[in-house]
Amino acid sequence: MEASRTFANLIPVDLPADMTPRLLAVVDTEEEFEWGKAFSRESVGTDTLSYQNIGQDILDRYGLKPTYVVDYPVATSPAVWSLRKIKDSGRCQIGAHLHPWVSPPFEEDVGPFNSFPGNLPRELEFRKLEFLTDVITKAAGEPPRVYKAGRYGIGPNTAEALAKLGYKVDVSLVPHSDFRADCGPDFRGLRDRPFWFGPQSSLLEIPGSCGFVGSVQRYGPEFDRLLRWPFMRRFRMTGVAARLRLLERVSLSPEGFTLDEQCRLLRAMVEAGHRVFTLTYHSPSLVPGHTPYVRSRSDLEVFLSKLDGVIRFFMEELNGMPTTHYEMLRLVENIGAPVEKTAVLQNR
Repeated sequence: MEASRTFANLIPVDLPADMTPRLLAVVDTEEEFEWGKAFSRESVGTDTLSYQNIGQDILDRYGLKPTYVVDYPVATSPAVWSLRKIKDSGRCQIGAHLHPWVSPPFEEDVGPFNSFPGNLPRELEFRKLEFLTDVITKAAGEPPRVYKAGRYGIGPNTAEALAKLGYKVDVSLVPHSDFRADCGPDFRGLRDRPFWFGPQSSLLEIPGSCGFVGSVQRYGPEFDRLLRWPFMRRFRMTGVAARLRLLERVSLSPEGFTLDEQCRLLRAMVEAGHRVFTLTYHSPSLVPGHTPYVRSRSDLEVFLSKLDGVIRFFMEELNGMPTTHYEMLRLVENIGAPVEKTAVLQNR
């Protein structure tokens, strides 16, 4: 999937260099399913919803209000009341997360290609997203305004659908990442900082926090492409470069990354001028046995320790502060908007 078509004619958001670093949190709130098995419409369990307070308690400690992006099985589960309770107390926001294979209408074949929402026909992607938006509105008491495509699968028709349905913020883009091997999008070469895109530049993209650390991090994208040449992959040079601390691609997440790796990523990104960061994890990771990252009780303890540690590092070592997607939307609408964007805002 060619992601450059999705984000054509983007307008960069130029945040002040002296702005205090801001931290967002996004929880992919979804059904439980075996990640290594084929996609199934029958895997719709949501038992882990009742355990989200485990992570929420840590976020509360730092005043970090997450956005739970929820999919259809979650939005229609009786257990969604636990998220509604957190939202009504002012401690979180609720957005949308489209897993096509478990979100009606069910018209497409189930498989890897159609697991990315952006690969679906324009009309079907819209109807699935419309249906999901309606059930989330009923469950949350207000319409969702933040969207994260399932499997990061934003496509060429997604922006149009989001704008029609009233969404304001998208968080699907994972910088420096290529999902084409699984039929997904290729985000390499795209901007890794906030920008406006979509119809009339009405959507704010806040890319995930994914970047490079190591002695050659300055040349990260170019060096990473070199390491992924067939000849280099044959000798597993990506792993060699990581062990030698030449170059590692790291995401801001307790899933699959150590606390040290995440802290090094944050420091490198701040030094490079980034001012907005997104911490992510999946809701089923809070119960052992549902994701590859947390298979046991001891794994969960390590996971929670990393979650707490990286937020503490951001707040105390980097002098950062928590924020929400709605707060960021209001902030960037008033920071040095280009002439063409200002006109759009005035005509809303």
